[in-house]
Amino acid sequence: MKIREVQDRTAPLMTALLAVWEKSVRATHTFLSEEEIEHIKTYVPTAFHSVQHLLTAETASGEPVAFMGITGDRLEMLFLLPEVRGQGLGRQLLEYAIRNYGVGEVTVNEQNPQAVGFYQHLGFVIYRRTSHDEEGNPYPLLYLKLPQA
Repeated sequence: MKIREVQDRTAPLMTALLAVWEKSVRATHTFLSEEEIEHIKTYVPTAFHSVQHLLTAETASGEPVAFMGITGDRLEMLFLLPEVRGQGLGRQLLEYAIRNYGVGEVTVNEQNPQAVGFYQHLGFVIYRRTSHDEEGNPYPLLYLKLPQA
């Protein structure tokens, strides 16, 4: 897989990343209803444009299979197609973000135990919990960070 920072956030690429996002969410965010997924999907493209750094992991033919968004030292998003999960790509992306962008914080849905376990396995520790997400929905969030070296 090739990891690259997106320089030109074109409409076709954003459409491809939205498809990655949706497949990933359907596989991992089982606590969301169909209506909630469709609602969240409407503002995901705005999130693509609001992050400081948008990176993709692509096949040899250039098809995105994963992406992450970074602003400052915070990982804002990390999504992988279900068929590439469990192959070390998430770890590779996160380690790339830590090494090249100084990522040290992430927020994750508490109801997504696989994501919580993934970040904890890679050294992140929980420092805060909220009972609702940033939009006020009843989805508890966990705020994690890497311990200071």
